[in-house]
Amino acid sequence: MAWQPSGENLKTLAQCLKDSLSGFNKAAQKQAEIMLNQAKASPDINNYLALILSSSEPPQDFPATAADWHLVRCAAALMLKNNIKNNYDKIPEQSLALVKLAVPLGLQDKNSQIRGHAGTLATELINKGGIYGWPEFLPELLKTLTNESGEVTPEAQEGAMAAMAKICEDNAKMLEREHNGQRPINFLLPKLIQATRSTVPKVRAHALTAINVFTPRKSQAMLNSIDDLLQHLFALAEDPSIDVRKQVCRAFVNLVETRPDKLLPHIEGLAKYIIAQQKGNDEDLATEAAEFWLTVGEHDNLWQALEPYITDIIPVLLECMVYSPEDIAILGGASDDEDEEDREEDIKPQFAKKKLTRAANGNTAADMAKNGNAFEKVASMEEDDNDLEDGEIDDSESEGDENPDEKWTLRKCSAAALDVFARDFGGPVFTSILPYLQSNLKHADWSYREAAVLALGAVADGCMDVVVPHLPELVPYLVSLLDDEEPVVRQITCWTLGRYSAWAVGLTDPAEKERYFLPMMDGILKKMLDKNKNVQEAGASAMANLEEKAGKALEPYCGPIIQQYIRCFGKYKDKNMWVLYDCVQTLAEHIGPVLARPELSNQLMPVLLDRWQKVGDESRELFPLLECLSYVAMALGDSFTPYAEPIFARCIRIIHQNLEQAMKAKTNTDLDQPDEDFLVTSLDLLSAIIQALHNDKASKLVANAQPTFFELMALCMGDQSDAVQQSAYALLGDCAKYVFEQLKPFLPNIMPVVIKRLDMDTILDEEVDNSFSVVNNACWSVGEIALQYKAGMAPFVPQLLQRCVDILSNPRVPGGVSENAAIALGRLGLDNAELVAPHLGNFAEEFLDTMDDVDGSEEKATALRGFTEMVTRNPQAMESVLLHYFSTIANYQELSLQKPVLQELHEAFQNVINVYKQIIPGFANFLMQMEAKDLELLQRLFAL
Repeated sequence: MAWQPSGENLKTLAQCLKDSLSGFNKAAQKQAEIMLNQAKASPDINNYLALILSSSEPPQDFPATAADWHLVRCAAALMLKNNIKNNYDKIPEQSLALVKLAVPLGLQDKNSQIRGHAGTLATELINKGGIYGWPEFLPELLKTLTNESGEVTPEAQEGAMAAMAKICEDNAKMLEREHNGQRPINFLLPKLIQATRSTVPKVRAHALTAINVFTPRKSQAMLNSIDDLLQHLFALAEDPSIDVRKQVCRAFVNLVETRPDKLLPHIEGLAKYIIAQQKGNDEDLATEAAEFWLTVGEHDNLWQALEPYITDIIPVLLECMVYSPEDIAILGGASDDEDEEDREEDIKPQFAKKKLTRAANGNTAADMAKNGNAFEKVASMEEDDNDLEDGEIDDSESEGDENPDEKWTLRKCSAAALDVFARDFGGPVFTSILPYLQSNLKHADWSYREAAVLALGAVADGCMDVVVPHLPELVPYLVSLLDDEEPVVRQITCWTLGRYSAWAVGLTDPAEKERYFLPMMDGILKKMLDKNKNVQEAGASAMANLEEKAGKALEPYCGPIIQQYIRCFGKYKDKNMWVLYDCVQTLAEHIGPVLARPELSNQLMPVLLDRWQKVGDESRELFPLLECLSYVAMALGDSFTPYAEPIFARCIRIIHQNLEQAMKAKTNTDLDQPDEDFLVTSLDLLSAIIQALHNDKASKLVANAQPTFFELMALCMGDQSDAVQQSAYALLGDCAKYVFEQLKPFLPNIMPVVIKRLDMDTILDEEVDNSFSVVNNACWSVGEIALQYKAGMAPFVPQLLQRCVDILSNPRVPGGVSENAAIALGRLGLDNAELVAPHLGNFAEEFLDTMDDVDGSEEKATALRGFTEMVTRNPQAMESVLLHYFSTIANYQELSLQKPVLQELHEAFQNVINVYKQIIPGFANFLMQMEAKDLELLQRLFAL
C-alpha cells in the first residue's frame, strides 16, 4: 500500500522546522531542536521531509508566509541530506524511493535555492548508493537538461545541469569506471558538450563546469571528444556570460596538461584571447585567465611557444600586480597592531609540512618549502568549498573586508606567472620589467611602490644573473624601504630581500659583506619586531629564507639572531608564533651542532620550554612546536639529554590520547576524529630524540615509556592515515638503528604488520601516491631491521623477498622507493643468503638496475655485500647479468675502503670473482666483453 502522509504530522514537522530557524524565540527554537532530534527515530521522517521539499505551497491551515515556507523547505532539505549522509543504510527502501521522486521535482522548482538543495540531495544519494543504485536518474537528467521534449522550462534545465555538474564533481572516477562493458562517461561527455550550445547561460556555464571535471583527466572519452570540445570552446570564447568565459579559460588551463598538442597550433589566438580576458573588469575571470600563463609557463613542452608574445603578456601581468582600489581601501594605512590579540579566525589551519621520508643514501628528505612566498597558492585556496549548501552562509565570507593577502588573487597569480616566465626566459623578462621598476620603485603612491617591489622579487630566481649588476644599488634602497610608512610595502620588501639573500650571502669580499649582507640581515631581523603583525610575519619568513641560503655562514651571527628570536617569543601573538618556530628549526637544521654550544642552547631552550609548558595537549600550536623541537634535538645531539625525558613522555601521552580518541570516534559518530598531525609530529619528535641521544639513554626512555612504546608504535603503523603510517615506519627504522635491543622482543608481532603494508595489491589506484611514501619508509625500516636482527629475520624472509621483488619489478613505483626495496632485499642476504639465493634469477637484473641509481653510501655497501653473499651461493643464476654485475663491482669506488663495512665488501667482491674464475673457462676472455674503462677499473682494484 502506498504511503499516505498524516496532515497533523506534516504540520507539526513543518512547525518544528520553522521554529528551529527562529532567532527571536529561543525557547521555541530549543524545543523544536529537541523534537526534530526525536523525530529522526521515526521510520517516516524522510518521507515527510521529501514531501515538504517538493511542495511549493504549505499545507492547508499552516500559518506561513511565502518566505517562511521557503525557509522551511530549505531546512527540510538540509535535514534530509544529513540523514542520507549519516544513516543511508538504515533508511527503508520505500522512503528512498519517495526521496528519489522528490528530487526531480525539486530540480524543476522556480526557486534557485531549492533547485540547489535538490541537486545536493541527488549527489548525496549517488555518493551513498552509487550510480547503478539509481540507474534511471542520469538518463532522465540528461533528457531534462538537453530539453529533449522541447517543453522543459529554463529553470528546470538549469536545475538539472547544476545537479549534473555536482554529480560529476563528486563521482568522476565512478563515471569513468567500466561496468558491464560500458563507461558512463562515454555517453555522458558528448551530451555535456552538446549542452554548451544551450540558450540558457547558466546551463552553458554548468555544462562547462561538468566538462572541466574531466579535462584534467586523460580518459579515453576525453581523448575521443577533444576535437569536438575545442570547437565548442572556441565558439564560446566570446560568450556574453562571464561565468561561461571563466569556464572556457579553465578548460584551456586544464588542456595544457592533458592535450598540449591540440593547443599548440592555436597558441597565437589563445595568447591574444587570454590577454583580452585578463584585461577585463571581472577579477575572477581575469584570475582564471592568468592561470593560463602560469600553467603554460610550467609546461616542459609548451612554454617556448609563448616567447613571441612575452612583450605583450608581461605589461598585463605588471598591471594586474597592483592592488585593486577595493584592496587598497582595506590595506592602506594599516595600524600598528602588535599588541592586539589574534582572532581565532585569523589563525588559519596549518599542517605538519615536513613529512619525513627515509632516503636510500641514509639521509632524511623533507619538503623545504618556506612560508615566504608572496604568491603561494595554498591548498585551502585552491579548493572550492563544496560543503556549503545553496542558501547557507560561509562565516568566513560574511565580512566584506577579507584580507586580500589571505586569498588567491589576480595579483598573486600574475606575480606567480611572472616568476615562472623569469625562470623560463631569463634575462629578456628583466629587460621587459626594468622600465616599470625605474618608474615605480620610488613612486609616490604606495600601491605602485609595492607592486614594483613584488615584481622585482618575482624575477629573482629566474633573472638573478642579469639583476646582479643592479643589486649594489637596489639592495640598499630595498633596505631603506623596510622603514616605509606603509606596512604593506615593508611586508613585500621583506619577502623580496629574502629572495635576493643568496646574492648577499655569497659575497666574498668582507667590505661588500659589511655593506650589503649585514644591513640586509639586520633589517630583516628588526622587521621581525615591527609594530605591524603582518610585517613581523614577513620578516620571520624572510629570515627563514635567508637561513636556508646562508647555512653555516650564519655561525658568527648566531648569538644576535637567537637573542632577537627570544625577544620575538616574548612579543608574538599566536599566529606569528608558527613562523617563528620555522625560523628556529631552519636555523637548527643549517647550523647543526653549533647550536649545542652552551652560550646558544642555554638562551634558546628556556624560551622553547616555556612555550612547551604553556601550550596544551589539544592546541594546534603543538604541530609547529613539536616539529621545531625535532630539529633542535637533532642539532643538539646528546646535549638534548637534560630536556629529553619530560618531552619524550609527553609525546607518548599525546599519541596515547589521540589513539584513544580515534577509537572512540569510530564507535560514536558524535565525536570528531582527532587531527592526524598530533600523531605525526609526536612520532617525528620521538624519532629525533632517539637519533639525538646516546643509544643507552634513548633505550632507557623507550623502556620506561608508559603505555608500552612499541605497542603504541604498532597501532600508528596500522592507522588509517598514510601520514601517520609514514612517520611510524620512520620511527620503526630509527628504533632498529639506535635501540634495537628494546625493539627485538616485539618484532615477531611487528614484522607481519610490515609485510602486509608492503603488499602492492592492497594499494588502491586513488591512494597510490600517498601510499608510496609509506611503502618507502617501510622498505627502509626492513633494511635497518635486517642489519640488526640477522638470522632472526629467517621466518619473514620468504614473504619479504616476494614483497621487495614485486616493488622492484613494478614500473609505477618511484625510484626512491625501489632503491629502499633493493637495499632491504640486499641486506636480507647478509645473514640469510641461503634462503634468498635460490630465487636470485628472479630479481638480479632489477636489483642491479636499481642499485646503479643509488649514490655511494654505507647502505649501498651493505646491500651489495648481502647480494654478493647470495651470488656466492648461486653463481649460475647470474648468467644473463654477469657482465652488469662485474661492472657494478668495478665502479663501486665512491668511498675509501677504510671503514670495516667497505673492507668487508671489497673482500666479498674478491671472493665472488674467485668463484667465477673457477667455474668460467677462459675467464680473462670473458671479461674482455666488458667496456674498456670498467675492465681497467676491475683489473686495478681486484686480483683477476
